[in-house]
This record gives sequence, C-alpha cells and structure tokens, in this order.
Amino acid sequence: MAENQTNVTQADGPTQAPVLRPGRAADPVPVPAAGAVKEAPASSPAQAPAETGKTDTTTGSDKPSVSAEDSGQTESGNGAKSERVLAESRQRKLRLMLRQCDRVLLMDFDLLAMNGWPDNYAMALARRNRDLWLFSALIAAVVFLSGLTGFVPAWIAGGGFGAFVIILLLGMPAIRRIYTSRPSYLDLVLARQRMLREARQHIARLEGDDGLIWQCAQMAEFNPALRNTRFSHLLRLSESRVLARNLSRREHVRLYLIYLLEAEKAYGRVEKAFFEGHQDAIDWGWDEVAVEPPPRT
Repeated sequence: MAENQTNVTQADGPTQAPVLRPGRAADPVPVPAAGAVKEAPASSPAQAPAETGKTDTTTGSDKPSVSAEDSGQTESGNGAKSERVLAESRQRKLRLMLRQCDRVLLMDFDLLAMNGWPDNYAMALARRNRDLWLFSALIAAVVFLSGLTGFVPAWIAGGGFGAFVIILLLGMPAIRRIYTSRPSYLDLVLARQRMLREARQHIARLEGDDGLIWQCAQMAEFNPALRNTRFSHLLRLSESRVLARNLSRREHVRLYLIYLLEAEKAYGRVEKAFFEGHQDAIDWGWDEVAVEPPPRT
C-alpha cells in the first residue's frame, strides 16, 4: 500500500499539483479548463479595441452625412433667396418702365400722322395759280397806268382799270370760293402751319418735363428697333427737353411717330413680362415681389 501511494504520488507530482478547496477533498484541476481560463483574458482585450474602433468608425461615418445634408439645405436656402432678390429687382425695374413710359398710350396717331398734309403737287398747282393771278393783276395795272400817261387811249386804260378791280376781287377768299373749290396757295401754307403747330403741341404734352422717348429708350431690351441710329438725334433732343420746339418739318414728326409706335410695342411686351413675373411671385409665395403695377396716368 505504501508503495502504491508512493508511486501515485510520484506519478502525479510532476504533472499537476493538487488544488485544495475548503470543505472538499483535493482534486486535480482539468488541463483544458486551465487553458481556456488563460486564453479568455488574452482574447478580451484584443476584441475590445476592435469593437471600439468599429464604434468610432461608425460614429465618424454618420457625421459627414449629417453635415452634407445641412450644407445642402443651406445652399438651397441661399439659392431660393437669391432668386427672390433677382425677381424682386426685375419686377421693380419693369414697374419703373411702365410708370415712366405710360404716356405712350396717349399718342394721337391721326394728329401725328398728318394725313391731311398738302402734298407737293397741290402746292405747286396752287403756286402756279397764284402766279397767274399776280401776273394778270400786274398787266391790268400797267394798262391803267399807261392810260394816265397818255400812252394808250383812255378807253383801254378804263378797261384795264376794270380788269384790275375784277382780278383783285377774284383773289379774295370769300369770292373765290364761289367759282372754285380749290384752295389757294395761302390756304395750303396756313394748313401746313396749323397741322405742324398742333402736332408740336401734342408732342410737348407727351414729352412732359422728363422727356418721354428718352425714358422709353430703356425698353430697347424688349424691342431692338429702339436702338436704331436714325432715332439718335430725337433722343438727344428729348434728353435736353427741347424736342418739341425743334420739330420744324413733317419728316421729323413722322419719325417721332414711328419711334412711338415701336415704343408702344415694347411697352406691351414689358407689361406682359411684368404680369408673368407677378403671377410667378404669387405661385412661389413671394408677397414682397408680387406688387401691383402703378395706375396709368
């Protein structure tokens, strides 16, 4: 028995020392269990940094996405604000054009067109009739004066005096209208002066104190015809507020009428653009942009 116990002791001694626990007999600790206990603490610290790194990586990946969304919202807000400012500026510009050029609609086409203007043929015919009348009156006067000097007989001188009186009477407007409906040269000249005077007065009312066509030149964006060089002289006179007094010929008035017609086209396009912008502002909810146009004067 002693030998067996000694052998058992020698065989177990080098392998593993017995673990003594209170209240129990000494039992050897299993080898696999001891290895598992040793590996567990070693593996735990290795996993912790990996999990920590994974958590940090996930947190870091969420931050750029949030900042990208914020920057996108900020850019969209700035874009909407800039669009509103541009729309408000454009509407203000169009409203100013409508207020400054609304007198274009008061244009009297018939007055500025001068449809009843005596043409050159009528003037030449009336001038010839006038010359014949003056020549006849001069001949009758010469015959009468020749009779006073005794150069011609008295009865010829008397006939010349009678013819002179009749010719003078035929030259009077009230008597001339009895035998002819043609206007005289003086009537045609007075008609031209009257029509030109009325046209200049109308232009003076249209131009006002600010110069109408000079202000309408800013609508050239909507009608490029307003940039034509043939209107440059009229624009300079309108800018200097001396346009009406310098229109001394019918050609000048007709050129002014052509400019007003082109400006009227541009005014209609400006008005259309303004109301389209007004409707767009209402659709977008921009109350400060959606402003009614000024009343026409």
